[in-house]
Amino acid sequence: MTPVLAIVDTLPALPWWAWAGFFVFISAMLALDLGVLQREAHEVKMKEALGWCAVWVSLALSFNGLIWWWRGAEPAQEFLAAYIVELCLSVDNVFVFILVFSYFKVAPRYQHRVLFWGILGAVIMRAVFILVGVSVIARFHWVLYIFGAFLVYTGIKMALPSKEEVDVDPEHNFAVRLFRRFFPVTTKTHGGDFFLEENGRRAATPLFIVLIVIETTDLVFALDSLPAVLAITRDGFIALTSNVFAILGLRSLYFALNGVMQLFRYLKVGLALILTFIGIKMLIESWVHVSIGVSLSVIAGVLTTSILASLLIPEKK
Repeated sequence: MTPVLAIVDTLPALPWWAWAGFFVFISAMLALDLGVLQREAHEVKMKEALGWCAVWVSLALSFNGLIWWWRGAEPAQEFLAAYIVELCLSVDNVFVFILVFSYFKVAPRYQHRVLFWGILGAVIMRAVFILVGVSVIARFHWVLYIFGAFLVYTGIKMALPSKEEVDVDPEHNFAVRLFRRFFPVTTKTHGGDFFLEENGRRAATPLFIVLIVIETTDLVFALDSLPAVLAITRDGFIALTSNVFAILGLRSLYFALNGVMQLFRYLKVGLALILTFIGIKMLIESWVHVSIGVSLSVIAGVLTTSILASLLIPEKK
């Protein structure tokens, strides 16, 4: 059996139009976003970013309601829990985006274009990772314990204070160094273009190097995201669609949170607790069943508490 057929065999028996309809809808939204609403490069202001955040959250919740009507309460609760966890994990991505754009001095009017193609690549990577992950767990149940242990380790590490800074230097990025070995890179910028003609040959601009850094960074974050979503659901359709909706709202989240990230200083602690909880849930599931309703309550409770603590507890000078 080929790897592709092995993956298909582990997916839920859903009609083909469910998969096709979802991807057609997402493609149409992306085309509308880049081809119509963002045709001219401009700086995304807070009001516009919050509007798009509301759009993507509303679409995700509407899709959640559709799943509830179509497949029942439990798949709908799994979708909501996975969506919330992935949205929380996206906050770390936002922090890295801020560092990357600051390091490369990317003009605000071109940041949306970089994030659009970066997140499109992230959607494709997550789709492959999740579908392969579902297939692996269906065949090798013991992989669950590795994922669970990894989530507990990640949660504890995230909760501990650290002075390490994210390294966004392109000279330390393997993908950037590999790309430069086979393709010319210019130091000139050319508006929002990723490539230009220089001395009769096609060369990549610094903006394309930024895109590579964004993509490789998301690849690292996917290592946390994959076990987290598979700890909540083994349904490939639910896992994939919840992840895609969260990732597609990431651009708007970046523009909305850029400049106010310091207000949510306890959010990382809350996320660490959530990852540790779902890691333990994954480790003990053979002996203790934790319902998706309980999981959703814990995730929502920890997230709400961490946000309120960030806003209500004064920061020490």
